[in-house]
Amino acid sequence: MKSSIVLKRLVLPAVMSALLLLAMAYWWQGNLWHELFGTGLFALLAWHIGVNRRWFTGLLRGPYDAPRVLTVGLHLGLIFGMGLLLVTSVAISDSLLAALPQSDSFALRQVHLFTAYWVMIAVGAHLGLHWTRVMATTRGVLRLSPANTLRTWTLRVVAAALFLLAFDSVATLDLRSKLTFTPSLSFWDFSTSVTPFFWHWAAVLSLPAIPVHYGVRLLRARR
Repeated sequence: MKSSIVLKRLVLPAVMSALLLLAMAYWWQGNLWHELFGTGLFALLAWHIGVNRRWFTGLLRGPYDAPRVLTVGLHLGLIFGMGLLLVTSVAISDSLLAALPQSDSFALRQVHLFTAYWVMIAVGAHLGLHWTRVMATTRGVLRLSPANTLRTWTLRVVAAALFLLAFDSVATLDLRSKLTFTPSLSFWDFSTSVTPFFWHWAAVLSLPAIPVHYGVRLLRARR
């Protein structure tokens, strides 16, 4: 398999996801590292958009059935969230862009935080949309056979278990309050543990990813 395909479909998304998770750990790393990880994320995002620029030119071509409406809607939602995250990042930067006029608005910082949580959900949905492609690329890299019943059902059981365990992560992270813009004093205590923070957020990604993946498959099968 061509290295460019592996880079585009596996390496780039994995690095971007890692940077997003690291940026979420604000109280562990401090503001400077938070902004550095965020800058790296947006730089890779710009490259990702450039590589896939034909997707934008094709939006006005072809019919829109249910799977395409869902796919385009989720993509546009992710783009909007990332755009808002970028704008608020520039406006409240205290490190990399400290020389620029900055806003001390508490509300703007809250919008930045609120948007970041929803971006995590949108990224999970984005992962679900492209999971078939990710798995196909992984099989190509590892040179696995495309049809293996045992492997398929093993992965389905793992996905189901991860989906159920993710509800514990939602409670642990108090995600409901964070997604509804409800004031909350619940923050992760990095002085006691670090690794579970990333596991919980990785599990949260499965909540939208799994239903979106199987939902799109069902819609396409019915079509």
